[in-house]
This record gives sequence, structure tokens and C-alpha cells, in this order.
Amino acid sequence: MSKKHILVSEVGPRDGLQSIKTIMPTEAKKRWIKAMADCGIKEIEVGSFVPASLFPQLADTAEIVRYAIAIEGLQVAALVPNFKGAVAAIEAGVHKLSIPFSVSETHCLKNLRRNHQEVIQEVAKISQYIAQLPVAQRPHFETSLSTAFGCTLEGVVAESKVLSSAEKLIEAGADEVGLSDTTGYANPAQVTRLVNGIKSCVGNDKLTGVHLHNTRGLGLANALAAIEAGIETIDSSMGGLGGCPFAPGASGNIVTEDLVFMLQAMGFETGIDLPKLLLVRDILKQALPAEPLYGFTPDAGLPKGFVGSQGS
Repeated sequence: MSKKHILVSEVGPRDGLQSIKTIMPTEAKKRWIKAMADCGIKEIEVGSFVPASLFPQLADTAEIVRYAIAIEGLQVAALVPNFKGAVAAIEAGVHKLSIPFSVSETHCLKNLRRNHQEVIQEVAKISQYIAQLPVAQRPHFETSLSTAFGCTLEGVVAESKVLSSAEKLIEAGADEVGLSDTTGYANPAQVTRLVNGIKSCVGNDKLTGVHLHNTRGLGLANALAAIEAGIETIDSSMGGLGGCPFAPGASGNIVTEDLVFMLQAMGFETGIDLPKLLLVRDILKQALPAEPLYGFTPDAGLPKGFVGSQGS
């Protein structure tokens, strides 16, 4: 009996590129996104609707969204910082949009320049805007519980605060919340507690995905803990690109190639052609020659005779 399908959500074109100084050419981004989709990756966060003056790396997000939504079978996601960004994302045609809500209010002010109440008001405004759209034009709306496992600015973040924040965001109209280890502080036991706690508070269907960093080497262990607690979507970044520019030291998303290898080796279905995916790194090497790429699987290669569970 086959194990369940895990959706690997690629965030490199947003979280990865926002964290490096090099500006990846638009055409290279398109080649990268198309190549990943051709490997079987079904969801890609292609950019963020933020001011180009702050993030010139993401200035072409609207163009990238319009390109990506034409790729058959690909769910196109984007990050937005506020209502204005959400409207721009919807007009570009995103299938999914998310707004970060840092449970650490200090980080929230640094990241979005808004306090908790102001972000909740933005969430409600976005939700109301989406509700008045024709059903076919409504994107899935997620709010990400950032700094949920700790904050480089505040330190310990109370788990009770994470749970109450989840409840407030769902009450404000978000379709679901995501759980994010923005700072790379999480450990597997903590992941299990928070996933179970949030699901108990807002319902199993209101938390399906996690965003984890490998800053301290626990990324894959945390991903497995999340899956065992019922999570079905794991964010990752090709080559391990990415981090949070407003959380010092929080570099290193989970490496997509390593995550896919682990899942397939364990028998989970991913729908991804791993040998083909490993070749896509060449696009990154050519477009970002000065940036280091990470990953144990690309360096070591697939084990002799490896037959992973690709699934559909």
C-alpha cells in the first residue's frame, strides 16, 4: 500500500532570490520555473509583490506570474506584504497568495512595518476583497505564522501566542494558516507540538503546510516531524537558496533536491522526476555563478539502484 502524496512547494524564485544580491534575469527565471514544472513540481512561489526599491530582485514578479500561470498543471503562488500587494497579485492572476504574520511583533514591525492589529486588519481587508470576486477568480489565501518557533530579535516566542494568532487570522478571513520557522530555530518535538496545537485550535484543514529552514541542520528532521503530524505540503528551495533578510543568520531553506530524495526513499509520492530535477541546477549555476548552491544529494548523487516513489 503506497504512502500518501506530499506536495513539495518550491519557494526559490521568491524566498531564495530575495535573499541574495544578484538579480536573476527575467528570462532565466522563466527557464528555471518551466524546467522545475517539467520535472513534476506542482506548486511554485514565483515572487513577491513588494516595492522594487526594496527588493529589485523581485521587480519582475507580475511578468513572472503571467508567464507561470500559462504552464499547465502548475499552481502559482506569490507573497504579498499588504492589501495593495494582494490586489496586484490577484490582477496578475495568482492561484495562491500569502501574507506573513510574524508572531514576534518586533519582527512584524521590521518586516511589514505594521503591528499585529494592523496586519490582522489587512488580512480582513484582503479576505473581503477576494470574497467579492467571481468564484473562478478567487485565489487561495494563506497567512503565514512567521517566527513561530523563535525570533532572532525577541528570542523565545510563546507557543500559546502562536495558537492564539492562528485563531485570530482564521477569524479575520484567511483560508488557512501556514507554520513558518523563519529563523531556523525549530526542533522536531516543537514542530509536532505546534502542528498538533494549531490543528486542534483551527481545524485540520486550516493548516496543511510548513516553511522550514535548515539553519542548524534540522530542516529534514523537522519536515518529517511535520509530515508525521499530518502536514501535506513542505516548502523548499532548490539549491538551498534563501532566508529572511529581516532575521539575521536565518539563512538556508530546506534543499528541494534533498527533500525529494528523502520523501521518495521513504516511499512517499511526490510526482517529481528526481534525476531530471538534479539537472535543473545547471540553470541556477549559469544564472547565479557567484552564489553558492547547497545539497547533499546533488553532491553525492543517487545511490546505485535507487528506485524512488515518484508517484503522480
